[in-house]
Amino acid sequence: MHGDWRALAGGAAFAHRPGLSAAERTELSYDRLRLVNRSVTDAAHLTRDARRLAALHEWTGFVDGGLCTLASIHYNLFLGSLVDHDGHHRDLSAYTAMRRVGTFLCTELEHGNDVASLQTVAVFDRGTGGFILNTPGPGAQKFMPNTSLIGGPKSAVVAARLLVDGKDQGIFLFLTPLSDQAGHLPGVRVRQLPQRTGTPVDHCLTAFDHVRLPREAMLEADHGRLGEDGTLASSLGNRRKRFLRSVGRVTMGKLCMSAGTLGMARSALAIAVRYAQHRHISGPKAGERIPLAAHRSHHGRLLGSLADAYAMTFLHRSVLDRWVTHDEADREEVERSVAVAKGWITWQAREITTEARERCGAQGLFPANGMSELPGNIEGGITAEGDNLVIWVKAAAEMVFGHEVPPAAPGVPPVGERALTDPEFLRDLLLSVERTWQARARRALRGGAPGNPVGRWNETSGAALEMVSVHARREAADAFLAAAERAADPATRRLLRRLCCLFLLRQLRPYTGDLLAEQRLTPEHALGVHQAVEAVTAELAPHLAELADAFDLPEEFLSGVPVANADYLDHYQGPTAP
Repeated sequence: MHGDWRALAGGAAFAHRPGLSAAERTELSYDRLRLVNRSVTDAAHLTRDARRLAALHEWTGFVDGGLCTLASIHYNLFLGSLVDHDGHHRDLSAYTAMRRVGTFLCTELEHGNDVASLQTVAVFDRGTGGFILNTPGPGAQKFMPNTSLIGGPKSAVVAARLLVDGKDQGIFLFLTPLSDQAGHLPGVRVRQLPQRTGTPVDHCLTAFDHVRLPREAMLEADHGRLGEDGTLASSLGNRRKRFLRSVGRVTMGKLCMSAGTLGMARSALAIAVRYAQHRHISGPKAGERIPLAAHRSHHGRLLGSLADAYAMTFLHRSVLDRWVTHDEADREEVERSVAVAKGWITWQAREITTEARERCGAQGLFPANGMSELPGNIEGGITAEGDNLVIWVKAAAEMVFGHEVPPAAPGVPPVGERALTDPEFLRDLLLSVERTWQARARRALRGGAPGNPVGRWNETSGAALEMVSVHARREAADAFLAAAERAADPATRRLLRRLCCLFLLRQLRPYTGDLLAEQRLTPEHALGVHQAVEAVTAELAPHLAELADAFDLPEEFLSGVPVANADYLDHYQGPTAP
């Protein structure tokens, strides 16, 4: 599942290339995308293999954030949409062989998270049986797709509102060629946007001026087929459901974005831990030199981030498995779980990469050391495929009454007999916190003033969002504990359970007041949380390098990162500056 991508990421073609302009770096990302494609036996099959597709993002994100973005667009959003919509009837060879790069045009300048209100139209032309694709105004320009001429000829799937005799039939996708070797095609207007944070990508504004498309341009499936007479047949009853099914690849996109940022977090930690081992500073005795990792103020922060990264990894594996095995009956619940996980994982990845960069001091500011661009690239993952806060607000609204927090396990000992070293006890406490915040959200929603839905939700949203946050961390803890139980080696199982204890203790710290008030904790427990964190940190400190090495980053990659190596000072030997 991961080995081929890992080997690819460690190859010389993916090594850091200093001194390139933004345009050259973008071109390099497209060149690397083609290297990825040459390593793929069947690109169409890759779009249907969710685990392997997510793994691709885990291993490319930290070597080239632009490549990670382009791969997600081409394989998941573009080619995946074609495959999902009666793709077996199409010749996909131009896209699977990457003679044409695929892109995805949905978001508009005035319609981002409310993209269901987009204004681009595809008018059914009875005279030809085809469509006329048009951008009706400046606000309907497609925002941020990679539609420049960099990277070669491109085609897009364009989300547009289908109009038949002036009647709005809902939003569907339309396969639209954008450019060839000579440039952009007639009627396709493209303007490159300013450079954003992170690794450069050729983001553009794109508009259509009455572009004619053939009948087969419309992507069809059971949720929407257009007859020759202009009659729409659909298995779904309303336009919103048809739209959500048309852009269903966005859910897999959330898993891809989570995977990419997850790989970035693990990479930053692996580098920072190695640096902490071989960077030496003055010790307490005259002339003594000790590693940074000897200090609790240093290794404690790294261990906390490692605990989070393990939890993030196990949560991602868990929701990915649920997505692969879900059926139609539980699709909405699984989609919500994917959205909640995406929000938590990408936010945590930003925190981890920032922490790792800081632990490397000024060395971490240099791109050659593999960390300085990661937070900016993660910002893209936080916003892409649904802005984190917005998708969490949607989940929160559904979960206030549409989600039941599991009950506490039966037959557990009294609170006073349980220990802060017991991860199952800590997990049950986090479950209680989730239940508390759900109850607060329910009370707020029920008690809000009638006739003012926005006001009622404003009073509810704080508690509801806290419930979602705790839910994400509780799900991560469940996945963490399950992974520990699967470990065949007893020493490994114990180490994972101790690391999970550290994760849970750090999550519970802000809620000890509530837990004490609800008699879920004793006063001795509440007073002992800090000491419990210190004790488990001390126990884990000797395993710092072991825990980071388990991320299994390619040695070829790490050998090219100066601060990841004990001889990093040698990298500063060279010609003097002019």
